[in-house]
Amino acid sequence: MLNSSLIGLSEQAMPAKFDLGIANTQSEFHRTVRSPIHGQYVESRGKRLDERELIEYEVERRVAERVREFVEANKELQLQAALLQHLPVSAWTLKPDGTPDFVNQVWLEFAGQTLDFVRSHPEAWMTAVHPEDREKASKMFWDGVRSGQGFAFETRSFRAQDGTYRWHLQQAVPLRDPEGKVIKFVGTTTDIDDQKRIEDALRRAQGDLARINRVTTMGELAASLAHELAQPIGGAMTNANACLRWLARDDPNLDAVQTAVTRIVRDSKRAGEIIGRIRLQFQRDAQPREAIDVNEISRETIALLRGEAVRHHVLVRTELAADLPQILGDRVELQQVAMNLIINSIEAMKDVDGMREMIIKSQLAENGQILVSVSDTGIGFPPQLSEQIFDPFFTTKPQGTGMGLRISRSIIESHGGRLWASGFSGRGATLQFTLPAAVGGG
Repeated sequence: MLNSSLIGLSEQAMPAKFDLGIANTQSEFHRTVRSPIHGQYVESRGKRLDERELIEYEVERRVAERVREFVEANKELQLQAALLQHLPVSAWTLKPDGTPDFVNQVWLEFAGQTLDFVRSHPEAWMTAVHPEDREKASKMFWDGVRSGQGFAFETRSFRAQDGTYRWHLQQAVPLRDPEGKVIKFVGTTTDIDDQKRIEDALRRAQGDLARINRVTTMGELAASLAHELAQPIGGAMTNANACLRWLARDDPNLDAVQTAVTRIVRDSKRAGEIIGRIRLQFQRDAQPREAIDVNEISRETIALLRGEAVRHHVLVRTELAADLPQILGDRVELQQVAMNLIINSIEAMKDVDGMREMIIKSQLAENGQILVSVSDTGIGFPPQLSEQIFDPFFTTKPQGTGMGLRISRSIIESHGGRLWASGFSGRGATLQFTLPAAVGGG
């Protein structure tokens, strides 16, 4: 029987379908009513049901309905738990204090750990993390937990099956209650080792392509470099011969010999500087990032290519802004970019009738970055090709590799900048790039 407190329910508390069927407590029902809990049928035709019996029936119906809801909810929870256990990635949850309270079987099998061990303390799972990654991982983990914002970082994790370490992406997001308080963190550990290996291979391939591009570019510069080196070497030879003549006299002219030797040293130093710049272009290993004056890069590259510009009757003008902040970068890579852009401009103008002029500008952009542009009066290109010219192997030069601009854009982007082009067919072209100023640089 029901608790006696239920008898006091008012008729107004009854659902509408009962209100509509009851004129008073002595009304007759001409239908069959089934008890939702006991499954018994009550024949109401010709039988009078009092208010107590109606209340009992409604309460039983509501209880049965709630039981069914709980059963369905339990089935849903069981399904979700099964899904978490069989996900193709490691799934886990954390309490607000960072302690794991659930870890699916994928992680336990991978790391060779038990659920009790993982739950033992917040950083128990980190024993599977590579020792070199633990300090950084711990900091990012606790920063994300204490801030309530979650986290995402990469670690190398130990695989118990073969004793190797594989790269994983660890990430978690918070679940909050209606008041915004964190009630749980839900996270995944995703194996990204294959992806990391592909990325490393691509970086190595890119480095090899950059080196090949430098070698190809230097081949194009052979005539210009020969001209650059011929002058100091020729000067040194002339002065050396003069020394021999002055020393061969009965009364050697030592003052003239000293002057000639000084000139030989000067010319030799100049030739050495030229060779040094060439050698840097062939180096395979990446150079360390350093504070660099962008204008200095432009001037050095112009000096290296002066012979090539003169040979093709190209006038080179510079409009370099003073007091620009320095940038942090790889000097050799940025020299390669400048060289590629200047050579492209010379190539675009060498067969043009009329004025052949190149303008190299530098200035401070509105966003605080350094803007460098190389403009020419060459054959240009249709505007619709402004992006295609950066595609790998796309070239308009018969002997070109189609990699110069692609590699140049990659170098600029790796420095946090952007490289783009604008041109008009038959009316010249402009290639320009931006680079972020070094923090605190001036």
